[in-house]
Amino acid sequence: MARRYRPGFSPLPMSLEATLTSAAAAGKILESTHQNILALLAASSEPLYKASIEELAAAEQWDELNDRFFQALKFGTGGLRGRTVGKVVTKAERGNAAADQRPDHPCVGTNAMNFYNIGRATRGLVAYIKAYREKAGLGGKPTIVFSHDTRHFSPEFAKRCAQIAIDHGADVYLFDGCRATPEMSFAVRQLRTDAGVMLTASHNPAHDNGYKVNYSDGAGIVEPHAKGIITEVNAIKDESYTPLPEAQRGKLTMLGADMDAQYLERVETMMLQPQLLQQEAAKKLKIVYTALHGAGGVLVPVILKKLGFNFFTVPEQDVRDGRFPTVKSPNPENAPALKMAVDLADKEGADIVIGTDPDCDRMGVGVRDASGKMQLLTGNQTGSLMGWYRIKTMFDLGILNESNKKNAVFLKTFVTSPMQDAIAAKFGINCVNTLTGFKWISAKLNKYENALPADIRAKYRDLSAAESRAARLQHSKFLVFGGEESYGYMGDDFSRDKDGNGAVVMFAELAAYAASKGLTVAGLLDEVYCDIGFFMERNESVVFEGAAGAAQIQKLADSYGANPPKEVDGSAVVSVRDFRKPGIIDEEGDPVSTEKMLFVDLADGRSFAVRPSGTEPKIKYYMFGRQTPAAGQKLSTSELAAAKDKVAASLASMWEKLRADIDVRLA
Repeated sequence: MARRYRPGFSPLPMSLEATLTSAAAAGKILESTHQNILALLAASSEPLYKASIEELAAAEQWDELNDRFFQALKFGTGGLRGRTVGKVVTKAERGNAAADQRPDHPCVGTNAMNFYNIGRATRGLVAYIKAYREKAGLGGKPTIVFSHDTRHFSPEFAKRCAQIAIDHGADVYLFDGCRATPEMSFAVRQLRTDAGVMLTASHNPAHDNGYKVNYSDGAGIVEPHAKGIITEVNAIKDESYTPLPEAQRGKLTMLGADMDAQYLERVETMMLQPQLLQQEAAKKLKIVYTALHGAGGVLVPVILKKLGFNFFTVPEQDVRDGRFPTVKSPNPENAPALKMAVDLADKEGADIVIGTDPDCDRMGVGVRDASGKMQLLTGNQTGSLMGWYRIKTMFDLGILNESNKKNAVFLKTFVTSPMQDAIAAKFGINCVNTLTGFKWISAKLNKYENALPADIRAKYRDLSAAESRAARLQHSKFLVFGGEESYGYMGDDFSRDKDGNGAVVMFAELAAYAASKGLTVAGLLDEVYCDIGFFMERNESVVFEGAAGAAQIQKLADSYGANPPKEVDGSAVVSVRDFRKPGIIDEEGDPVSTEKMLFVDLADGRSFAVRPSGTEPKIKYYMFGRQTPAAGQKLSTSELAAAKDKVAASLASMWEKLRADIDVRLA
């Protein structure tokens, strides 16, 4: 494995220096771009860096240079995420690769996902863990799990990170191939490591990659660790380092089939009624699954086969390929990504389609409607149905009852459908809302685990699924379901990240239940709507890429806090929750951390939230509408049909007004 030790400083060629100075003076590149180029070349003598910068400058690719260098890629509260393949690929980066293949080298830039930035991230992470362990009086070396998906350079990044961590005195566990993010989280908990790192950009386009950090509880990092790690990482500017003496370095342990088996054993327990598949109607259920060229193909087919489901996979998308060549974007939220699966479902007469994203933490689904047409469910609809089914079934099976339901909890985010709050209330279950991001849901799970008696807590990670559930229902809080609108779901707490593998099991079981009742999944959803009320959400986003885009997103987000709307689409604003300000508390009385999000409620019952994405160059809008029956009543079939049209029209009108307001706020 290649390593760089104290590379010598290579001065900037006078011709290039003059070109960049002139471009900065003329406003063609930002001064921050100019300074970051100088800083990168001072930090490393890697010839690739200089060659790529010279090529872009010679071609006057100023926008590309700005996008790559306007800032140093910041290690945020989730880690790193950015382009690993530039909009413009230089000859030096392309190397010997064909134009339709992955370049030989990742994108050069301080604002890119490359060896320079993943090296900084790993060195900072190890430094923080060492300092934390020393302060806590813990002996031994830091321990870290590294895993990766199928994205461009993910395997190479994981291996480089592993070597850097070992050189800095950490013991490393490295998966022997691509795996799902939730299995990385599970491994952190099983192995009792200090942290886990996943090389992935989740569902982002193929040109992106990322560095996702989970801490010792298996969850995304929150305070007090977040700021500490960020400070250590952002303080590192130089690419070079000197490895520790051999005796002080860490050791490498490979992970593979044994960890897979442990994880699969727990995932299988998420199916509450395996006997459903003994019923004739459920046996006939046909599923098409697609991994979208990602890590879901490693274990999802194994799980479905072991549980006894009748399924097909999309052969072309079983191929693990970071180009994601059969889709524009490997995002199972989007219809085009599931088109090949839908086509196969039509050919095979399948009832449902399931797709997972490259790191298999998100799941998107399609279901047959009454006319036989395949319709895609939203993340809100899918989560609401799975949550409803799991609560209902747990009561049916006697897992939940009137005496212990006070200790059951449904976890969701503020921007996830209020239908889920209504479902929880219908069954008398607590529903707790968190900020966006599964790390906040997982932080609640850590709180519940820490509330267990000390003797149970000491062995908690080794308890069986049944023992764990019994302990939580008796002594703490038991998760019945957790999810967020962005297609992430959780059915248990053995992994502390959204779990595409587990979500496939939960949704396949839901479909089998519907089939056993003579219903399609779409028909079952309508039955739940009639009982709970019709809820509809519309999510929109506006993309602002590059350096200029980042400034626009900041300006737009700030404008809502400084000047919140007084009315929207003819309806008065009745309340505004500004999450940038402290003082908001959740349903359990815990303070909610500040976030750049504004939540607005209208007099007519509609509401919307606006927030910048934490992982993509966009600002997001979440709109909510509903029509619920009178107390003690249900919606009739005709009332439901009318409600669907009315609420859809009201949200379309709301978005039209909000979209026009964006231009006003940016003027």
